[in-house]
Amino acid sequence: MNNETLGILFAPKSIAIVGASNKKGKIGTVLADNIIKLGYKGKVYFVNPSYGMIGLRKCYATLEEIPKEVDLAILAIPAKFVLETIEKSANKVKNFVIISAGFSETGASGKKLEDKINQLARSKKLNILGPNCLGFIAPTVKLNASFAGGMPAVGNIAFVSQSGALAVALMDKAKKENLAFSKIVSIGNKMQISESQLIEYLGNDERTKVIGMYLEGIKDGEAFLKAASKVSMKKPIVILKAGKTAKTLLAIASHTGAMAGSDEITSVAFEKAGVIRANDLDEFLNLLKLISNCDSPKSSLCGVITNAGGAGVLATDAFKDKNLVLADISAAARKKLKKILPAESSIENPIDLLGDAQEDRYQDVLEILHKEKIENIFCLLTPQGQTRVEQIAITAMTFSRKRDINIIPVFIGGEKIAKALRGFATEGLVNFATPETAISSLEKYRIWQLFADNSAKVSNLKLDDSRRRQSQAIITKAISEKRKALSFADSAKIMELYGIGAVAHATVTDENIDNLKLGFPLALKVDSDLILHKTDQGGLRLGIKNEEELQEAFGEMQKSFPGEMIIAQAQVDKFAEIILGIKRDPIFGPVIVYGLGGIYTEIFKLVNFLLTPMNLKEIEAQILKSKINFLFKGARGQAVCNSKELAKILFGLMYFAQENPQVNEFDINPLFIYNNGQDACAVDIKIIF
Repeated sequence: MNNETLGILFAPKSIAIVGASNKKGKIGTVLADNIIKLGYKGKVYFVNPSYGMIGLRKCYATLEEIPKEVDLAILAIPAKFVLETIEKSANKVKNFVIISAGFSETGASGKKLEDKINQLARSKKLNILGPNCLGFIAPTVKLNASFAGGMPAVGNIAFVSQSGALAVALMDKAKKENLAFSKIVSIGNKMQISESQLIEYLGNDERTKVIGMYLEGIKDGEAFLKAASKVSMKKPIVILKAGKTAKTLLAIASHTGAMAGSDEITSVAFEKAGVIRANDLDEFLNLLKLISNCDSPKSSLCGVITNAGGAGVLATDAFKDKNLVLADISAAARKKLKKILPAESSIENPIDLLGDAQEDRYQDVLEILHKEKIENIFCLLTPQGQTRVEQIAITAMTFSRKRDINIIPVFIGGEKIAKALRGFATEGLVNFATPETAISSLEKYRIWQLFADNSAKVSNLKLDDSRRRQSQAIITKAISEKRKALSFADSAKIMELYGIGAVAHATVTDENIDNLKLGFPLALKVDSDLILHKTDQGGLRLGIKNEEELQEAFGEMQKSFPGEMIIAQAQVDKFAEIILGIKRDPIFGPVIVYGLGGIYTEIFKLVNFLLTPMNLKEIEAQILKSKINFLFKGARGQAVCNSKELAKILFGLMYFAQENPQVNEFDINPLFIYNNGQDACAVDIKIIF
């Protein structure tokens, strides 16, 4: 599958509708009407053994009877006939859209049928969209190959949806919301053509400026990250992703048969790939409109003009913790503002023009802010008694047309601003109902631009065969001994291979208890693959101060855990406790987990995720904006912990995860880190297979 063959699917010169009909309410009838009556100029064939003619057009019994090759076949027939239909016509047709339902979304038998079709597609090198999908619409070639009515306006938004119903709803809102499309694609079960292939295809589509997606699951995490990271460097991808709760995950499984991964890990994946995540449908539409109509913000500097002080205050609050900032106004600009504005006006940013402001004040202030090289200007307005709403709107539109600047109107109201909003839509300006939504949307657009400006290709991790063999030898030996987990000593040996040091330790026996050479105080632990939570089961004794206490604790532990290995560890001072782990995510593979550890892990849940591969610079950048960044920023005047050291440890864990795939569970809890130059050390390590 490549962009050229997908190009034929989405812009075919000939189409066969299998299941075409003239009966009202039939999907085959709707498909035929949409393709014939909405402007498609290519050749159209009808296929249905129940008809000789449909209208004035010949109807073929099968695809094989059509005398010429066909670019695209659309199947709207019962699921049980789909495999045979494709199998018999695979030499004539290479592109299919399966509208039919009754596949993996219905359970095991449907999944089995879907798998057979997928296997056929691979062997015959076919492209198949669906099954269980709405179809697609390509407004640029006047092709509505779906059973949704109408032809959307031609534009630069490509919309890909895992829900056909949501695609229909978006089309219905399109005119009112001023949305215009290059493509609308319903992907259904994603049997073969997935979101990743479509991202890559649309990334090379010159008519598409922004890719919008509604997804319920991601088929292949690695393929998605590769495609999205590449395309996000040149155009924005906005995704509305469902699946934030356990109940939603169950609903998704019954809807599309998709496997939805952890929502927080999905967010991390999107950030890594430069994807803009929309939190809800309103934000999704706002982002598509903004990106479709506006240039990406090349600067984080913003100006706010308002005729209402309250709206200006709300805008100021909305900049808190954003990647956008209210620009400082120079002394020279403030002097000019003082001359042209009433004495009661605020000449700081936001600039309050007062409630009696007309279009001349907006025009003058826009000119001054433009000369200040402020590239993003929010024009706030409330329709007060003397406000000339339409004239102020025209001023903003005219200024935007003549200048290389983002003018973002925030006209707040209802009927009194309706005419102005229609003008904005015509001119390609996007009005936001509130300052918060406007600023939040522009910030997400700005974050994407920063990604595109700063992203560099990250190499795959270069695995070390020698190190892998050494770690595998230890793990393989434990498995052969029918152990479920490694001992602390063996775990420490493996961690040393990956640059992670463990606290000084020794296995305790009756023979060596008097000569451990660890000093005091000591911690004594049971070290067993059957007892993984030592504190809960009485397998940990802290603060052993001398030989007598050691002998006593060792004897008690031998009685409590007969036959189990017991280890002693030097009890070192601690500053902060970190938890490290590896989660095998079903979508994105190995995920590195890190956060606040020790007894606080479950209480505060200050945990972060990293997806492989990453370089040291990227890992450190994530640490410095993580939930535990206070440890590396000198909270309350304390000396900072070493973020570079933790980055190296996490980097080592990425290698460990890749080189030891049979490890099912892994954590270090706690890892002690320090702010005095002392090296970090692992106190407890679990490697479970």
